[in-house]
Formats: sequence, structure tokens, C-alpha cells
Amino acid sequence: MKQYNVAIVGASGAVGHEFLKVLAERNFPIKELRLLATERSEGKRIAFRGKEHTVSATTADSFKGIDIALFAGGEASKLFAADAVKAGAVVIDNSSNFRYVDDVPLVVPEVNPEDVRWHKGIIANPNCTTMIARVALKPLHDAARITRLICSSYQAVSGAGLPGLHELEEQTRRIVAGEPIDPPSAFTHQIAFNVIPRIDKLQDNGYFKEEMKMVWETRKMFHDDQIRVAATCVRVPVYRSHSESLTIETERPLSPDEAREVLRKAPGVTVVDDPANDVYPMPLDTSDQDNVFVGRIREDISCPGHGLNLWVCGDQIRKGAATNAVQIAELLVEYGMI
Repeated sequence: MKQYNVAIVGASGAVGHEFLKVLAERNFPIKELRLLATERSEGKRIAFRGKEHTVSATTADSFKGIDIALFAGGEASKLFAADAVKAGAVVIDNSSNFRYVDDVPLVVPEVNPEDVRWHKGIIANPNCTTMIARVALKPLHDAARITRLICSSYQAVSGAGLPGLHELEEQTRRIVAGEPIDPPSAFTHQIAFNVIPRIDKLQDNGYFKEEMKMVWETRKMFHDDQIRVAATCVRVPVYRSHSESLTIETERPLSPDEAREVLRKAPGVTVVDDPANDVYPMPLDTSDQDNVFVGRIREDISCPGHGLNLWVCGDQIRKGAATNAVQIAELLVEYGMI
């Protein structure tokens, strides 16, 4: 089997570590692994497949001989993606830097795998919240065409990286011990024993950017600018795995039983739907999983016949970031594009 030279930019962070974990689990054919990060992480040692690798500082010259460059997020792709492409690598980017560029495909392999074929050097990972919902919604869209979507998200603190995790842990420890907490830094307000209805920057229309990502990215991936989407995104004191309440309106009638059958056959989806016995998706059960879990599938009684309500959970670090990027790399191999 042909092997490939792979670079991970942001290798020392949470998503970078998840990249390594997923690459190993899926046995991606790697010839050379190059770990890159900021200067403050230079020299760190990280194990992969029983061998230690040294992290190097990312520069414009870091990508010579690289076939695939996985960017974990942040500003790095804005600074170095063009250099990677110039060196001959295909960039798979987990940041928002290229998601809304017309000639950059925004890909979830279970949703729109064919879009990788028209990349021009860069392929973007969607926002994790959008991605988790769309894995569940695309089969239903194909079956009955979704015309309207309302989403309320309940997003884990790890979506804000390690600082978010540490802040929840420290605030919880201090509150339980009866100690005062420090002013928040990872979030705008105290997150322990609280929920915050704000993620990313406020937009002129009154929505936060995380909510608008749901609108923009759904339309781009589904190739359908007519879908009406509205979202409310909330940060909750959960370590890992985002949850979403989804209400859809469809062009043709779609019953809960038909929706369950469609979803049971869909790639990347696990149906967990027996509410009479308290069986439904929850963050604790879906963490460290690659599939998106769907339950609470029921008719929207405000839109009988053409509406459904669903509850969706998915690990935003795995499927919402690392696994999806590795799956895109696997598509490139399958299609003979590297």
C-alpha cells in the first residue's frame, strides 16, 4: 500500500492530539509524520505508534515533501496554508479561515464526499456544531428535502479548547469547596453551574457567529440556498460532546418511523431512540465516538405531517474535527488525488 507524508499543524493542542489518535486507530498509511506547532511548543516530544516525534515550529518552509497537511485550527492556516499548497501538499483545515471561500470545498464525507474532487489545494472542515447536525440531517434531506431547520445547541466547554476545560474544572472545584472563583477568561461569564447563550462574535443581525455558521455552512454543503435555518447556540458545563435539538420541516411528509429507518441505514449515524425506557443520546455516552447519535425522533405537533423533532449528540473533537479531517484524507487516497 502506498504511504504518504503527513504534517499536523497544531500538533501539541487538543485537536492535534486527537488527529494522532484517529490516524493511529484508522491505520492511515503514513510514511513520514511531521509535527508542527508554535515556537512555544518547539522541542516537545509526542509519541505516535510507539515512536517519539519532536515538535518543530511552523514556518513557510515546513511543508517540503508533505502530501497532506492537517491544520488543527486557529490562525495557523491563514499564515501557512498557502505555503503548504505551494509545496505540493493538500491542506485539510479545521479553522474557519476558508469555509466561506467559494472555491474551497466544505466537506463532511457522509454528506458531500464528491466535493473533494474540485479542491484547489485546500479543503475545509465545517464548524463542529454544523457538522454533527448535518450527518443526521443529510439522509432526511435526501429522503424528503428539508425546507426549514431550527436548531438549539448545547455545546461542551472543550469546544473552546483546553482553556475551556480547565476553567470549568477550576470553577467547579472552587465552588464545591466554598472558595471564591477567579474572573472568567475562557468564557464571558462563569460556566460552572451555568449556561451561556453566546458563542463567537455578535453579528449585526443579532445572531452570534456560531449561529450564522449553521446557516452559511448548511446551504453550502447541501448545495441549496433556499433552506431556511435559524439557530441558538449555548455553552453548557459539559466536558465533551455537543448536543442539539433539531426541528425540521420537509417538502414531502416524513413520519418518525420512516425517519428512523432512513437514519438506521445512514453512514456515520447511530439511532438511540427508546424514550419509554429512558434511552436517548447523551454527551456521556457519545464522547470519544465517531458516529453521530440520534434519538427523540417524533412528529413536530406544530407542523403535522411535514415536521419532525430530533435530539442529536456527537463528539465535537472527534467527528467534529479530527475524525472528519482524517476521513477527508482517506477520500483523497480513495479517489487517487494525492
